[in-house]
Amino acid sequence: MRTKFHDQLDALFDQLTAMCRLAGDAVTTATDALSAADLTLAEKVFGLNERIGALRGPCEDQAMALLALQAPVARDLRQVVTGVFLVSDLSRMGDLAEHIADSVRRRHPHYVAQDRTQHLLISMGRLAGVLATAAALVLQTRDPALALALDVTDNGLDDLHRDVLTLIQEPGWGGSTIEAVDATLLGRFFERFGDHCVEVGRRVIFLATGQQLPQ
Repeated sequence: MRTKFHDQLDALFDQLTAMCRLAGDAVTTATDALSAADLTLAEKVFGLNERIGALRGPCEDQAMALLALQAPVARDLRQVVTGVFLVSDLSRMGDLAEHIADSVRRRHPHYVAQDRTQHLLISMGRLAGVLATAAALVLQTRDPALALALDVTDNGLDDLHRDVLTLIQEPGWGGSTIEAVDATLLGRFFERFGDHCVEVGRRVIFLATGQQLPQ
């Protein structure tokens, strides 16, 4: 019975890993769309998020089945409950990537951002993609040491976010009010994407050790 339980649990985490990889593809594609004001790439993000959404239901069903049929306790219960929460985090990551793509679509054929603002936002997007790749590896291995490293990488994303907000408030910044709003929103989307990657790491640490790290 326990062998079957762990096989089913592994299958659940395989699906969660696939969701995370799709979210990484989505944020990377959205960043490419932002960089080139490319409508085709922006539309591709919506398709990637649909694939994430298609995995959400089966993941939730699998977790509920494990709870109902296997009656897990202690660490096993912790792993299943963690899986339920991870579904929400990973779905939100896909939604945030879609928000970024939607900004590109709304402003097309114009660029959403210009010059240094554009550079900072693209840098945020690239780092968000790195975080998603690392988070997928954390889900695949359930390694708490790798999970801890996500927070360190996310600090770089937070620094870039602060740089964006500082830049658009400088007296010499030449952007319009609309561009300031877009930059603020995009910075927030990338920053929240990174936060969800870190949350994936925190949940895996809880899964492996039973310890909850402070927010």
